[in-house]
Amino acid sequence: MIRKFFLNVSKEEQKKRFLSRLDEPRKNWKFSTADIAERARWNDYMNAYEEMIQHTATPHAPWYVVPADKKWYTRLVVSAAVIRALEDLNLRYPTVDASQRKTLKAARIALEHEGRH
Repeated sequence: MIRKFFLNVSKEEQKKRFLSRLDEPRKNWKFSTADIAERARWNDYMNAYEEMIQHTATPHAPWYVVPADKKWYTRLVVSAAVIRALEDLNLRYPTVDASQRKTLKAARIALEHEGRH
């Protein structure tokens, strides 16, 4: 099971987050000056992401393009997709047949009598 998530942050939200990283000393380490130059190529990046997603999405490994301006919403959408994928696996505990139950019963007896010698 493969699920791929593209967390799509808007240009406005990215700007807000960059400013926060500059304003808050404990977040300064997250900021890279290279990001400012790269913002000038925003449309190029968006086109490249769209093309990449279109060419790499498959039925067994789909992309989920998730709005990521609100972190709580992003986490909710990703969690729901993961839960659905796990539910689709239809997992069940293994069954124990009569022969295995007999072996388990013998193991229980051995454990219960351990150290009684």
